[in-house]
Amino acid sequence: MSQSKKFETQAIRNQTERTQFLEHSTPLYLTSSFVFEDAEEMRSSFAEEKERNLYSRFTNPNTSEFVDKIVEMEGAEAGYAFATGMSAIFSSFAALLNSGDHIVSCRSVFGSTHSMFTKYLPKWNIDTSYFKVDDVDVLESLIKENTKILYIETPTNPAVDILDLELIGEIAKKHNLIFIVDNCFATPYIQQPIKFGADLVIHSATKLIDGQGRVLGGVSVGKADLIREIYLFARNTGPAMSPFNAWVLSKSLETLSIRVEKHCENALKLAQFLEENKNVELVKYPFLKSHPQYEVAKKQMKLGGNIVAFEIKGGIEAGRKFLDSIKMCSLSANLGDTRTIVTHPSSTTHGRLSVEDRLEVGITDGLVRVSVGLENIEDIIADIAQALTLK
Repeated sequence: MSQSKKFETQAIRNQTERTQFLEHSTPLYLTSSFVFEDAEEMRSSFAEEKERNLYSRFTNPNTSEFVDKIVEMEGAEAGYAFATGMSAIFSSFAALLNSGDHIVSCRSVFGSTHSMFTKYLPKWNIDTSYFKVDDVDVLESLIKENTKILYIETPTNPAVDILDLELIGEIAKKHNLIFIVDNCFATPYIQQPIKFGADLVIHSATKLIDGQGRVLGGVSVGKADLIREIYLFARNTGPAMSPFNAWVLSKSLETLSIRVEKHCENALKLAQFLEENKNVELVKYPFLKSHPQYEVAKKQMKLGGNIVAFEIKGGIEAGRKFLDSIKMCSLSANLGDTRTIVTHPSSTTHGRLSVEDRLEVGITDGLVRVSVGLENIEDIIADIAQALTLK
């Protein structure tokens, strides 16, 4: 019987080889290292003449299973798993860049990624030029002789803007750049950037991939030659994912499709409700026809994701009061959880930025981000509706 290539089946049936105990579910391999039969096997293994586990900082059966699933889902050639999403991002850049190289990136990136670009990489003479989500036309003008990487997130955090993967992928190919996409908000179930020209895809597995707010993790997948460099860097610097976290995340992938379907169903219903609410000025959700990049979203995404952004009337103070009025939903910095989470970036995560800097990445004073969970949608809407009324 030929092996199915369907997404859901691969997520469940792509497992490590069974041990002599014939277990049905992959066991935990909580070991720091692995033994060898003799001196020759040890020599040939370290010489990479044979493929096997040597040390869990390099590879482990649990991390390998998790990576293999993401590789299959994204249509990649190889991958490596990290302790966190940010360790995946930093290690990928550190492995592929040299002093004097240049990055072109969309300005709408995760705050820690922005800090990496502006505070840490410049220490090694690596500079970044930004373009805005609504000004992709200037992208090519930012490319220099020393530009090596073109980087984007789509959908963006927290404003849920969409960038055209196909268009940007063509620009990267034209200029022989490494095209890297943070696919965290979409997951490989909703979007596969490699189909549109991405060379590397990065995930914070902490979010929807885990989906239950339990463990941290990150993963980079893509072209084998690039992953080889990333693997060697990580092998020597140590940001590897733990076997336990890999085991949890691999099991989480078995339910990714069904969870994401429900997340997106709930998110669309919430977005539609918010569009009709008198206390809301603007709603942004990729699969709402009112979204400025709706057609692009429909072209490259299977569903709209679980993040809804909306502008509450009354600015920062109204945003604070909205959070204080929430009764059921969680106030947390995480997202992609079974539990609905609400945040007000201007008074919390991005509160230290100037108004001008916030506006550059689409964060207005009244912007609220909702990571829509798996509770009954009537309960989610009821909690947010009463908080809007009490503001």
